[in-house]
Amino acid sequence: MKVSSRGEYALRALLVLGQQQGKVCPINEIAKQTLVTVKYLEQILLQLRKLGYVHSKRGIQGGYMLRLSPTDINIGEVIRQIEGPLSPMGCASTTAYVPCPLEDKCLLKPLWTVVRDTIARVLEQTTLDDLLNKRITTGIGGESFVKNEN
Repeated sequence: MKVSSRGEYALRALLVLGQQQGKVCPINEIAKQTLVTVKYLEQILLQLRKLGYVHSKRGIQGGYMLRLSPTDINIGEVIRQIEGPLSPMGCASTTAYVPCPLEDKCLLKPLWTVVRDTIARVLEQTTLDDLLNKRITTGIGGESFVKNEN
């Protein structure tokens, strides 16, 4: 799996809006904070609006704001909707499976499946709220996880 600039910028925009929760944020301000051009950001915010993560307000006092609470925005879901499957290879995908001609004797598929499961687990256990509150850490052996506050 490779996260494109679109996926990264979508997450950046959601983070900016999460920091301004409850307030309408002008697109120029989002662009300034995310280091993304207004033109490209418009496309990304339109997609995020269609997906139900943000809503827009027109006019002089217009801009964007989160439609959902940061606790309800799952990073794995956002990435899947923006980027597509989380699997590094089609043969290991659960949502966009592509058969491999060597599948019966392939020794790599178990590796790709573990990679897919690990990526999915970390992203699916992470919310926008976790990112906003810096609850992502790196554990022993480099394993990343979301800190549990309980």
